[in-house]
Amino acid sequence: MTAEIENPAEKATRREWIGLLILSIACLIYSMDLSVLFLAMPAIVADLDPSATQLLWINDIYGFMVAGFLVTMGTLGDRIGRRKVLLIGAAFFGLASLFAAFAHTADMLILARALLGIAGATIAPSTLSLVVNLFRNESERTRAISIWGTAFALGGLIGPLIGGVLLQYFHWGSVFLINVPIMAALLASAPFLLPEYRDENAGRLDLLSVALSLLTVLPIVYGFKKMAAEGFEPVQLVPILVGVAIGTVFVRRQKQLEHPMIDLALFKIPAFTASLMVNLAGVFFIFGIFLFQNLFLQLVVGLTPLKAALWSVPSSLVFTVMSFQAWRVTNRLGPIRTVLLGLVVNALGTGLMAIAAWNESLVGVLGASMVMGLGFVPVILTTTGLIVGTAPPERAGSASAISETSAEFGGALGVAVLGSLGTLFYRFGMQDADLTDLSAADQTSVTSALGTALEVARNTGHEAAPWLAMAKASYASGFALCCALATITLLLLAAIAARVYARTEIDLDAAAGSHDH
Repeated sequence: MTAEIENPAEKATRREWIGLLILSIACLIYSMDLSVLFLAMPAIVADLDPSATQLLWINDIYGFMVAGFLVTMGTLGDRIGRRKVLLIGAAFFGLASLFAAFAHTADMLILARALLGIAGATIAPSTLSLVVNLFRNESERTRAISIWGTAFALGGLIGPLIGGVLLQYFHWGSVFLINVPIMAALLASAPFLLPEYRDENAGRLDLLSVALSLLTVLPIVYGFKKMAAEGFEPVQLVPILVGVAIGTVFVRRQKQLEHPMIDLALFKIPAFTASLMVNLAGVFFIFGIFLFQNLFLQLVVGLTPLKAALWSVPSSLVFTVMSFQAWRVTNRLGPIRTVLLGLVVNALGTGLMAIAAWNESLVGVLGASMVMGLGFVPVILTTTGLIVGTAPPERAGSASAISETSAEFGGALGVAVLGSLGTLFYRFGMQDADLTDLSAADQTSVTSALGTALEVARNTGHEAAPWLAMAKASYASGFALCCALATITLLLLAAIAARVYARTEIDLDAAAGSHDH
């Protein structure tokens, strides 16, 4: 595939770039809301006194609702207009933010976060598909998607920082109130800056398909989140299997409908399917490994949450800068070589992370995460562009939603599967630990997870005990083994993707130009 397919007559004007800025800010707010509660939780606990279950739902319900409604909202945008769906979602996002800010019970906050998630699900697919429509020139579109991706990276980075500043001076509800003026600005400017786009032949939205898609996604995400939080238990497979079974019914219904909610023909485009697979795998490993990294910095190295966040700033900056500059890499190398080289660099980063974790090296782990960022960001942004670019223009909303749902699944799967593997490796490493000085209950706590082992050590005065050093080494070894697994998988994925892309180069060229006419 060529690096650029340009039609000089279709270069973007200032209006398109300002429109991109508005869309990117909306994405930044959507991304921020995934992380902004991190520092606010102690204040919320003190004010609302939620139960342990309510606390879990306050944290998780936003992500659940986003994952569940992405496909519905992306498909709805194709049918009634992407700008219209975005504006409706922005209005509800602002109202739900007000509701969350002034919630005076835990249940009210859970409901507000659920409404925020449903509204947030309109933002990611609508903004991405509108970016594709705004920029007809292939080179400019690549750059625009990089800027769009930067907004997501920045949202995750500055969410906790903005939250920390606001919490220093204001009530915890202020972390939600900052959404309101941004959404108001989007509502005021979007009708003048953003084009409307809909598929005139899309037909009506099938409500049964909407219900089936929700009943597919939500149980699967729930099962994997439970697995990540509690370690693997067979009972957690029940909601996952229920979701898979309903998903089978959903797919069969899509084959029967004249106007399906998800166009299964998209998966017959080899470049679409290969890009989706690479995208999902990239998110899978980055989420899982960064969970390990954050816990490693606090539990093994012994940093406070604030110091761990500060030590992580350099690698976060690499992710942000690469998000902003990835379009240069794609334009120079072309999309295919960017994806394949990025996978190899990402594999190098996970390999270095495995060595650093095995040796319990703080500097090594942070350096490896920077290398991972250099490879990961161009891969994710380029495959996102390919997923949307290889779909027909009228299905861009649906393709965007599939891309975002894939990322949600990848993240949930990565945290759950790698987290469970790490727990398994940890328990295996603790089999020979001498715990004779501890009670039976404390022995169970020590061998179940490093976090509870550190708690037992503090409570019983065993902070210098040999078993605690063994617990830290077991966690680090599990971290290293998961990174080694990531390295092998990413290299295999690069080989598979190279073969698929090699067979579909002509299709890709056609797809890249499909939005330029």
